[in-house]
Amino acid sequence: MNDLPAFTALPDLAVRTLGGSVVAASDESFEAKENLLNPWPPAFRPETFGPKGQEYDGWETARRRPGPDGGYGHDWAVVRLGLPGVIRGVVVDTAWFKGNYPPHASVEACGADGYPSAAELAAADWTEIVPRGALAGDAAQGFEVKVERRFTHVRLNIFPDGGVARLRVHGEPVPDPRLLDGLTVDLAALENGARVVDCSNRFYSAPDNMLFPGTARNQAEGWETARRRDGGHDWAVVRLAAPGIVRLVEFDTTHLKFNAPGHVTLAGLDARAARPDDDGAWTDLLPRTRVQPDGRHRFRPASSPEITHVRLGLHPDGGMSRLRLFGDPAPDGLAALAARFAELTRPA
Repeated sequence: MNDLPAFTALPDLAVRTLGGSVVAASDESFEAKENLLNPWPPAFRPETFGPKGQEYDGWETARRRPGPDGGYGHDWAVVRLGLPGVIRGVVVDTAWFKGNYPPHASVEACGADGYPSAAELAAADWTEIVPRGALAGDAAQGFEVKVERRFTHVRLNIFPDGGVARLRVHGEPVPDPRLLDGLTVDLAALENGARVVDCSNRFYSAPDNMLFPGTARNQAEGWETARRRDGGHDWAVVRLAAPGIVRLVEFDTTHLKFNAPGHVTLAGLDARAARPDDDGAWTDLLPRTRVQPDGRHRFRPASSPEITHVRLGLHPDGGMSRLRLFGDPAPDGLAALAARFAELTRPA
């Protein structure tokens, strides 16, 4: 696999575990369109022939033939992002497709209100975010995107046909603030715009996994650190979806049976008034608290100041399946979200 650019550290807004879906495709004669968004790396077993030929872990279309006008046309797949947001880069991965990959591809995107059907999306206002360019076979190819807009759907075009194993759409989630206003929400949810901005260790898995929706299916879908031997402890700093007051904290160690932390701590910071690297500016929300393996733990914070960031401590190391911080967004935080949403959804 090729070395990929820095944007791949951002969440994959299209991955199935975040709610992404392939809503339509021009053709899927050989392999199903849904495979494009599988969360696991593409796999391959040689000489596994089904009724349609060699089986691939990806999307593969039939061979196109010249039409009446002599042209071949092209195949396409439309993806609804699990998390609408600003797209910073796209990865088109042709892993294992060596003699049957598309030689060229492009990507378009649109921002659609509500829940449009495939037919309604066909008439949407699409913006080209990755111009038509050459692809290689059996390789992951990254393309930077520089369009500063909020998108809800992408359309992968392949020229003229062939197979693509995965489509990754990396970016920054941008929630609709109208869905947060007046409610108690999870201020640490990725889908609401929270992000892990720093951490001590990501040896086994990324800390943003803690902020995913739903329950992890296995321990790989949370955050897990290497074993510490230095007497210290691991930590992660989360920027909340909006400044707010945390009312209820949930630490979920589901599936972490022999690698959960022994204890956890939680501190809060208002970055509007202090710097995150100033240790003295952090306020304890929960003191050092024992947690058990493979279970959910809920606590009311010892104090509830208005904050923008939290620092989760794992003592001494281990993993966390999910972190939930239920609370109330501050009015100025919601106003800032609304202003950004309006800017990113303004017609081009």
